[in-house]
Amino acid sequence: MNQKDLKFFESNFSKILFFDQENLKKYSHDETEDLSFLPNVVLKPEDTKQVSQILKYCNENKIPVTPSGARTGLSGGALPINGGVALSLEKMNSIVEIDEKNLQATVEPGVINQVFQEAVKSKGLFYPPDPSSWGSSFLGGNVSTNAGGPKAVKYGVTKDYILNLEVVLPNGEIIWTGAKVLKNSTGYNLTQLMIGSEGTLGVVTKIVVKLIPLPKLNKLMLVPFFNAQNACEAVADVFRAGITPSALEFMERDAIDWTLRFVDDIVIDVKDEVQAHLLVEVDGNNEEVLLSDCEKIMEVMEAHNCDEILFAETEAQKESLWKLRRRVAEAVKSNSVYKEEDTVVPRYEMPKLLKGVKEIGNKYGFKSVCYGHVGDGNLHVNIIKADLDDKTWNEVLPIGIREIFTLCKSLGGTISGEHGIGLVQKDYLDIVFSATEIALQKQIKNVFDPNGIMNPGKIWS
Repeated sequence: MNQKDLKFFESNFSKILFFDQENLKKYSHDETEDLSFLPNVVLKPEDTKQVSQILKYCNENKIPVTPSGARTGLSGGALPINGGVALSLEKMNSIVEIDEKNLQATVEPGVINQVFQEAVKSKGLFYPPDPSSWGSSFLGGNVSTNAGGPKAVKYGVTKDYILNLEVVLPNGEIIWTGAKVLKNSTGYNLTQLMIGSEGTLGVVTKIVVKLIPLPKLNKLMLVPFFNAQNACEAVADVFRAGITPSALEFMERDAIDWTLRFVDDIVIDVKDEVQAHLLVEVDGNNEEVLLSDCEKIMEVMEAHNCDEILFAETEAQKESLWKLRRRVAEAVKSNSVYKEEDTVVPRYEMPKLLKGVKEIGNKYGFKSVCYGHVGDGNLHVNIIKADLDDKTWNEVLPIGIREIFTLCKSLGGTISGEHGIGLVQKDYLDIVFSATEIALQKQIKNVFDPNGIMNPGKIWS
């Protein structure tokens, strides 16, 4: 970016332009390790028209544009590695409409997930995708990575709730990708193509989502295990027993201990022998059915040698248990720089994945803290730097990570369930894609963004 470009932005976007060091630093990073790259400027558009004008100019002058949401990502998707423009969507934060008759809503990308969840809940409606960062992450960022969360096991992920998107293409043109209908077999599915594209194809400026009625009841239990493998083995058996929980989460011992030390107001007694917990929730509208489901789940858990099961009797207890799970990532990061690998396999293979991760860690000399959405086969593997030297961290560890991802592939899985590829995972895509598949995806990128301005260096070099 040169002085001519800066003068253009100052002349046309002075009220939304920032290039002071405080703002440049703020938008130089997300939650990925300790990585930081300064943009040349930060622009905070207030509407679709401004986004269009910015992209048109940047495309004509080949200026890199990195879309920026709440910057809670863990794969480096919001890192402006080539400088240029950090395009923050935070001012586009309106809930445009909640259509109660059609069970739909239209929102802007800067709406915080939890804010939206609470808005529709007040009308007796439900938007299930709820990543752990729901209290800060934007819906636009959720779309860009196809975010999931605990409720995905029963209700699905972001892609299952998006009907239509307003998108500004790299050349500044504005399109809608779908329609406000539940069925659509009209041409290629551009809506689903945009979901999970991590800002590499265009900028999402409006989102049309479907909603469902809010379940009136839920039951929550915390199940301790003396062996983490037993906890993972119990997961698939819950579903084979005919139960689909609304959440089924795994936390191994270190994740629990670190979180209890990190968060002051959670009090849970954990026996010394306990090595893992499953957090299991069922929901619905019939008390008797839920109690029956809980009894079946207890039978499965006891068959896998669990300890005494804790039922959350009050809303306060439920909130405390969910806080324990949602704050794990922060707790881990407070202890050390870490790499979080977002592995996913068929749920029956989860015990093999956990066992393999620990064996690979022993082989390469690194410690991992594991937790995640095991109900849908999604295990977050947090590799802790601790006292590893930089050479081991930068040169040896990637070999171990490649082995973990190769194991995922061999078990029928893949290398990211909900965090995306971004910057830090792109070197491993050859594990899961053939040369032909990679070539096809690169061609799609080139069709949308021939000048390569949109989030350059992410997913594909």
